Amino acid sequence: MNHEIELISDGDGLAVIGEARDVDAFLASVDLPSEDLGMPRLSKLAHLGSAGLQGASAHAASARTVDSARWVRLTEDSARKVSEHGLTPTKTRGVSHAMIGKPGASRSWIQLDKGPGQLPANPGMLASVPALMAQLAMQQAMNEITDYLEVIDAKLDDVLRAQKDSVVARMIGVGLQVDEAMTIRSHVGRVNEVTWSKVQDAAGTIADTQAYALLQLDALAEKLERRSTIADLMKAAREADARSTDWLAVLARCFQLQEAIGVLELDRVLETAPDDVNGHRLGLKAAREDRGETITRSTERLLSRIQAAAGTANSRVLFNPIQSPAVVQASTNVTASVGDFHERLGITPARESVETRRWGAAAADARDRARAKGSDAVGAGKRLGRETRGWIAEQARRRREAEESDTGSE
Repeated sequence: MNHEIELISDGDGLAVIGEARDVDAFLASVDLPSEDLGMPRLSKLAHLGSAGLQGASAHAASARTVDSARWVRLTEDSARKVSEHGLTPTKTRGVSHAMIGKPGASRSWIQLDKGPGQLPANPGMLASVPALMAQLAMQQAMNEITDYLEVIDAKLDDVLRAQKDSVVARMIGVGLQVDEAMTIRSHVGRVNEVTWSKVQDAAGTIADTQAYALLQLDALAEKLERRSTIADLMKAAREADARSTDWLAVLARCFQLQEAIGVLELDRVLETAPDDVNGHRLGLKAAREDRGETITRSTERLLSRIQAAAGTANSRVLFNPIQSPAVVQASTNVTASVGDFHERLGITPARESVETRRWGAAAADARDRARAKGSDAVGAGKRLGRETRGWIAEQARRRREAEESDTGSE
């Protein structure tokens, strides 16, 4: 046995292709979790027939059947482990490749092909494998968003139906259509013309809803910016606390549906225009990054405004013992919610300041402590109020004693 496997990376994920025992041995040796890439579909897309992928290396002594394909999500840790095997760029933009082999008794894997632009034995894989990897990455992102919505206990349908705006309401129907198309795809294994016709115009509605939700977050930020008194600031902060989670849920649903549309689009391009699939994959990746940046600008603005409000409230806590802690609590909640949202959608801002990160960590800790103790902002405000009144009373008592002492001395 040659123990040879093929590695193909699109920058975000890694495909490990070869005989099942070799693929499993490699993944175990580098301690990387993986998912099934879908060998039958890969074989079909690469036009290799039912016998499987034949041969992978120009140095292989004889052809062999390849019956396993696994996908690894590239995190910072997994990317470091993969980089040790020296993947080299191919002629396909954004795709790197390596052929590695393991000598019989050795636990170490060595690279067999190191030439720049080295192509795999079957060039069809350079189009189909990255496309399948992109689909798995998008489906994983969709699962993360589902988990996020469950964690924040957001009843998304209730949130959407509570909006009287037609822009938001239209997304309910579009979401049902996209979900149906994904269900049919999972049963059929492809996206046929009938299925595609149901969702091909959905992107516009989803984009409109996303834009509307971002406007609502911007409006919450503007209200915080315009308030001057602590009472007004408390009202705006509490509204931001109550409403921002709803709009973050709407944005998350938009992001989820956009990922699903991307999965369906890649299926259609693979079937109808395979020569365009790599360009389309890169286009979807760029569009995703643009969406992340657009969303980040609005959420960062909201964070900046509510954290500034908390700073103002802290500076006036002596004379506003109830309103000031309420503003700080609202800021803590919003900061933690936005941080969770960024993490789940994988769009953590690259420009996030150290101060914001520290605030976010402190906000999450404070929120967890508050939940564990069953405390709330009102209770904290009352306690602070009692302490403040006691301090004021003590100061007054000392002044009276000082005045009486002065009078007595006269």
